[in-house]
Amino acid sequence: MTQIFQPDGMLAPVTAVQAGPCAVVQVKNIEKDGYLAVQFGYGEKNKKNIAKPQQGHYKESGNFKYLREMRLPPDGKIDIKAGQLVDVTSFEEGDIISITGISKGRGFQGVVKRHHFHGAPASHGHKDQLRHSGSVGPKGPAHVFKGTRMGGQMGDEQITIKNLEIIKVDAENNILYIKGAVPGARNGLIIIKGEGELKVTESKKLEVTRPTAHSGAYALSGADAGSEKKEREKIFNDELKMTNENKEEIEKLSNDEARMTNEENKKITDEESESSADEAKK
Repeated sequence: MTQIFQPDGMLAPVTAVQAGPCAVVQVKNIEKDGYLAVQFGYGEKNKKNIAKPQQGHYKESGNFKYLREMRLPPDGKIDIKAGQLVDVTSFEEGDIISITGISKGRGFQGVVKRHHFHGAPASHGHKDQLRHSGSVGPKGPAHVFKGTRMGGQMGDEQITIKNLEIIKVDAENNILYIKGAVPGARNGLIIIKGEGELKVTESKKLEVTRPTAHSGAYALSGADAGSEKKEREKIFNDELKMTNENKEEIEKLSNDEARMTNEENKKITDEESESSADEAKK
C-alpha cells in the first residue's frame, strides 16, 4: 500500500492495482453456447507451458496466464468482439467498485484468531486453557452440530469487498489507486467490478510491464504476442547472418594473407637458390 494526498488536503491510504489491459478472447452467445458471456485473457505465460488446445483457443491473441469468464444476463447486449482490449479508461476517479479475490492463506488456526473468541479467564484454575475452545456440544444429542465454530483452516478462500473508492486513475501505466486494502497477497489476481459503460479499444502491439503492486504477474499492453516473437526471431536471425558473413570475410582475408606470405617466402627461397648457384660457378 501507499498513500496519496487528495485535493482537499486529506491523506488517503491506497492500494496500487495493475488493471490490465485485458484482451477479449471469446464472446459467447445464447444461440451457440446457451448463455451470454465474455472471456478475458490477462498476464503473459511462456508458450511452451500452454497446452495446444488453449493455444488454438487464444488464436494468436496472446499467451495469457489467466483466463476468466464474465457472465451477462440473458437479456443483456454485447457490443464487444474478440481481439479488443479493456483497460483502466473504463473507470474514473470517485467510482465505487467491488473487488473479488482469494484471501491470504493462514493455515490451521485456533478459535481466538479464526472466530475472535476472547479465551478463557486468565485467573486461578484455568491452567493451559487460555485459548482453548471449550465445550463443542451438549451431552444429550451426543454429537457436534454442523457449523459449530472450531479451529481449522483459515483464509485461502474467495471473498468480495464492496464499496471501495477509486482515488486516482493512471491511464498511461494502467494502474488504479484504490482506497483501502484489497483481498489477497501481492501479485495475486483480482476481479474489479463497477457500474457504468465498458470502454474497449482495438488491440495494439504487445508491451510487457512489470506490476507495481497488487496484480497478476506481467500486464499485457496489447494482444499480438505472436508478432513480437516473430520480430525477435527475425532480429536474431539477421544478427546471426551478419556474424556469419563477418566470419567468412575474416577467413577470406586470412587465407589471402597466408597465400601472399607463402608466395613471398617462395620468391625469397628462389632468389637465395639462384645466388648460391652463381657463387658456386664462380
